[in-house]
Amino acid sequence: STETIGATLGQEALDRGVRAGLVGLLAVAIFMILWYRVNGLIAVLSLAIYVVLMLAIFKLLPVTLTAAGMAGLIRSFGMALDANILIAERLKEELRAGQHLHEAIKEGFARAWFSIRDSNLSSLISAIVLFWFGTSFIKGFALTLSLGLIIGMFTSILVTRAFLLSIAPTGKSKLTHFLFGSGLKF
Repeated sequence: STETIGATLGQEALDRGVRAGLVGLLAVAIFMILWYRVNGLIAVLSLAIYVVLMLAIFKLLPVTLTAAGMAGLIRSFGMALDANILIAERLKEELRAGQHLHEAIKEGFARAWFSIRDSNLSSLISAIVLFWFGTSFIKGFALTLSLGLIIGMFTSILVTRAFLLSIAPTGKSKLTHFLFGSGLKF
């Protein structure tokens, strides 16, 4: 069945969706900073750049953000967040193995790259198939998902790496391990 909703109901749903998205982003940012410390802060900055780039692309193309499009955007945001978590965990493993921070960053990115590439590529292939064979609602989801995956890989790999390498101290200390480590010790 098809139901037509008025502009006020649609606007209310959009306002609620934006509010829920902002609350979710804030919760994720707080968690990332508390759990991953400096890596989390860098991930949050990278994800903020991701959001700005996505909104700019939506404005340039122009992309109408429907409910399906919002779902694609949220899904791709989750993938970008996951990539940053993989990077932080790999970096943490390298630090635990005794590497200096700059080497740990490089090795952490190298080890995380294959997982990030494979998961994003398989999702991108699925999005292309959905766009090719889907209806207009499915195409909106597939388009925002595809754009988000590409921008997410860019920000996760290039932006996060550039930020981490630019602020990483060259010395090895307990403070460095604390700031670039993560989590609580149980």
